[in-house]
Parts: sequence; structure tokens; C-alpha cells
Amino acid sequence: MANFEAEMPTPNIPDALLADLAQVPGFQQEPFCDAHSRPPALSVRLHPLKPSAAFADAAPLPWCPTGRILAQRPVFTLDPLYHAGAYYVQEASSQFLHHVLVHVIEGRTGLRVLDLCAAPGGKSSLAASVLDGDSMLVSNEVIRTRASILEENMVRWGYPNTFVTANDPRDFTTLTDFFDIIIADVPCSGSGLFRKDGAALKNWTAENVAMCAARQDRILADVFPALKPGGVLVYSTCSYSTAEDEHVLDTAAEQYGMESVPIPLDLGWGVFPVTTPKHGLAAYRFFPDRVPGEGFFIAALRKQGSPGAGSNMKFKSAHDKKAGAASAYLLDGSDFVVLPTGTDEFSALRPGHEADFKLLQKKLYFRKAGVRLGMSGRNEWVPAHDVALSICAAQNLPHVDTDRDAALHYLKKAPFDYSSSATGWHLVKYAGLPLGWAKLLGNRANNYLPKHWRIRMDLDD
Repeated sequence: MANFEAEMPTPNIPDALLADLAQVPGFQQEPFCDAHSRPPALSVRLHPLKPSAAFADAAPLPWCPTGRILAQRPVFTLDPLYHAGAYYVQEASSQFLHHVLVHVIEGRTGLRVLDLCAAPGGKSSLAASVLDGDSMLVSNEVIRTRASILEENMVRWGYPNTFVTANDPRDFTTLTDFFDIIIADVPCSGSGLFRKDGAALKNWTAENVAMCAARQDRILADVFPALKPGGVLVYSTCSYSTAEDEHVLDTAAEQYGMESVPIPLDLGWGVFPVTTPKHGLAAYRFFPDRVPGEGFFIAALRKQGSPGAGSNMKFKSAHDKKAGAASAYLLDGSDFVVLPTGTDEFSALRPGHEADFKLLQKKLYFRKAGVRLGMSGRNEWVPAHDVALSICAAQNLPHVDTDRDAALHYLKKAPFDYSSSATGWHLVKYAGLPLGWAKLLGNRANNYLPKHWRIRMDLDD
């Protein structure tokens, strides 16, 4: 483990950025600059439904009950609990989304939620943990290479009411009044991550800030029609620049009639409440000299108007009764429909999500829908990796237990030790949590961990 105590050289924060921040009431330049001579904070968020001993002694994060602040950096790649989805490595400031969503949702169920710019999956996995099982979360990423990472992380997090798409924001424009909540953590100049990303500091220019702000306005224009009247837009950036933060909110108020949703705040947290200059909309800034995290900006805006009655789309269920036997891999009593979602491939969806999925399929490119169950092979059912990591996996599935060394060898797709003379499909578990599938053949095991998931790091690192 690496220690975080060492000081770093104080970076040269651009004068134009400091002049911009001087407009923020209460901003203190000297502590802000001093904070950038200290190493970045490191934090994780524990999975609420995959109990483990991970980071049991770490300090809690005040605005997210499952957030933990780490004093040392472990090698996450060599921790089987990370691969099991027991926790997600997420920047502390961005975990404030938990507090925002809890307030915005206020116990409502059956919501349609879009995470528009979702890769690599931190905010989506957090949102999945907050939403109820009847709600539907669509996690979208326009850059398809990043969408692959998003899909992997959402599979690892294991919630069955999640969907992953790879679409441009304008593809959502025709989904009129569809989503109750849209999370837009938009692409930005990245100044809030100067401590973590030297390239962001090196490449920062006022021209790039202006370009990002124009793109952010365009993204909101594209997605605004898809938000229901009365629905909430959660807007955030990892930029300090007012052009990408307060000014974008004021533009949204002017062009779309958005109104502020104030979020209750404990001032002892160090989170800095601000209001936009033109319309006084409430927003929240995070400065590294005040919080155990990096630079961040977040606000919630409500679309004016009353939600309509909605429409009950008539459709014929595509539930495949033959493939329905695959639902034996899911928790007893779980309510799912089993749908074909690929060549000989089937996925399990909540019945209440099937109509929405059919509608969205006509407009969006899907990478994942619900829980991918597997494929019908020549002589047997071949279970999908998704089932192994799902929170809805049946409790009585055959499994073998491994110690840390054997678990890491399994995750490297190398021969691994286990104690069983059984044959057939078994989950490989570490500390009670599944890592994936293996097919036991008596004297050996075939490893069914997906190739692109395997550890490439040397195990003695």
C-alpha cells in the first residue's frame, strides 16, 4: 500500500481560473492553492447488498452512508473483493449524488431514470443502490469504448433493473416526457481534477472552457424534451469554471424554465453552497481545501409543469417459456420475464420494464438489458457471467470456495485450487462472494471468466 502523506509541488493554477473563482463569494485563494500541493484523496463506496470486511476501519463519508475515505491506496486489481463488486472506487465529492437523489426521490418508486454520460459507472452504480427495484435505470455512454467499461462495471454491481446504452444525447430527444430523473454529469474541462490528472492542468485554456460550456448547453438542449414535466435534472461537472457551472444553470432557467431544487446541507461537511448570478438557483461546490475530495459542482433543477397521466403501451410479452427454466439461476420467488436479447441469448427483466424496453429498443442501441442469463447450448444451458455477480442470483447455486491466492489465479484465468470432487457448473466464491463461473470436470476446471475481465497484472506485484 502507498502512503498519502507526501507533499507534492504546488501546481501553477491558471491565473484566469483563479480570477474566475474570485467571483464566487467566500472563495479563498490561498487555502485552495495550498490544497493542490497535497496528494488527492482516495475513497470507495461499499456495495449495500454484498457484505464484506472491505475497509472496515476506514473513515465514513458524511454525505453517503456507504462511502469510505482511505488513508492508504491498496492495489485494487489484486483484491478479489473488488472484482466481486463488494465496492466501487469513486471520488468522494461525486458521492454527494447519493444525498441529492435521496432528497429528490423522497421515497417514490417505479421511476424512470437516465444517467446520460455514465461511463465509467460511478454515478450509475450509486443511483442503482438508491433506487427501488421497480425503478428503471438507463445508463448511457456515447463513446462506445467507454461504454464497454460502463457495461462491465454495471454487471459487477449486479442490479437487475439496470440497462446500458451507447447513444448520442440527441437520440433521446424524441423520448418526449419519458424520464422522471436525468443525471447529466457532463463532459467538462476537468479543472476539479488537477490533483489527480496532470494532463487536465497542462491542457487547461479559457478557450477549452468556452468550448465545453457550449457543448454542455447543447447536451441539455438535446435531452431536455425527454424529462417529464415535474421531473428533475441533476447537473454536475468536475470543473471549477463558472462558465461550465453557474452560467449553464442560468441558461437552462432562461431557455427551459427550470427551477431550483434546494438540497438540505450540513455546513459542517465543508460543502460550499452557491447561487447562480442571474436567477439565484441553488448549487453546491466542492473545494479540496474544504472537503476530503476533489473539485466538483452539482445542482438539481426541476422542469416546470405537471406530469401527464402517461400511457399504458399495449404489447404482447416476449417471455420465452422454454428459456424460462433459466430463471432457476435467480432467487426463488423473483419476478422476471425472460426475453431473447441476442442470438441464442436470453436476459431477465422485471415485468414492469418490458414495455419500456420494447419502446426504447426502437430508438436506442442497447449493450445490456436487465440480467443476462446465458445461452442455450447444444446439450446444456451455459450461464452468463452476469448471473454470477447479480444480487438476484439464487442462493442455492453450486459453488466452490477459494482463498485469496486461488481467487486471484481464477481471476487471471490460470489454474486455481479448490476442494471439490463434484462436476458441472459452479460459482467460484471468495469470502462468500461470487467471482464468476467454472465448469468442474472431476480432476480439473474450465474457467468461464470472460477473457476481457482477466487480471493482466503479475500476481506477485
